Amino acid sequence: MGHLAALFTVLVWGTTFISTKVLLQGFWPVEILFFRFVMGYLALLLVCPRRLKVENHHQELVFVLAGLCGICLYYLLENIALTYTMASNVGVIISVAPFFTAILSHLFATSEGKLTINFFVGFVVAMAGVALISFQGTKLEVNLTGDILAILAAFVWACYSILTRKISSFCMPVLLTTRRTFFYGILFMIPTLFLFDFRLEFGRFVNHMYLFNILYLGLGASALCFVTWNMAVHRLGAVKTSVYIYMVPVITVVTSALVLKEPVTGRSILGTMLTVVGLSLSEYNGRKH
Repeated sequence: MGHLAALFTVLVWGTTFISTKVLLQGFWPVEILFFRFVMGYLALLLVCPRRLKVENHHQELVFVLAGLCGICLYYLLENIALTYTMASNVGVIISVAPFFTAILSHLFATSEGKLTINFFVGFVVAMAGVALISFQGTKLEVNLTGDILAILAAFVWACYSILTRKISSFCMPVLLTTRRTFFYGILFMIPTLFLFDFRLEFGRFVNHMYLFNILYLGLGASALCFVTWNMAVHRLGAVKTSVYIYMVPVITVVTSALVLKEPVTGRSILGTMLTVVGLSLSEYNGRKH
């Protein structure tokens, strides 16, 4: 169930670029982020209106940090990075998040902190596949500011993964813990709205394409997928779940071919194969079953 939840999540997250691409015609990136997570929060509140009872201030602090890292900082850093450097650079660098997750897990001596040779070999193979997919048709161009921001985004997501693992140890309902994380993420996001050209114009959603895509991002990619991702982290651990991030560029290539009719090249096929092999190696723990 943990693997199925992680796979479902990356299947949806790998297709969100289409919705984002459509919405960027009428919205700023920060507007898309704010609307989708507010919608996700309200959806979770509607599905499960129960109040989450937190035992102490330490647990509350973990939720605060999870909202800051996974909801606010990660997406802001990623979007700002895209304004400085190429999308292909960001795609490859973000895929380093599982490596950061493994290192943090090891440093904080969690139950899954033991790093195996399979994980590192799988990481190298998967990153080679991701690079082949991301850089096809484009040359590698280094932009120090944008690339550093993308590295920070990957590190922040790794922090969120470790925090999510900590939250799962509280033995609280996943719907309620995800909603609490959304709440703090939105709170941290509100001050940033004044730094960008944010407009609270709901009239734009009269456009059915805008409405459908924001619903897909808010209800599907945010509310549902953060719940399934947190479920996967609870069952598999932060490291094994984060490895599924390698699959996002693969899903993007397949979706591009099916929806946008973009050509599938030999490099993308080879990159897909390497990514899947790398993921399998990273997940393999040496046990016969």
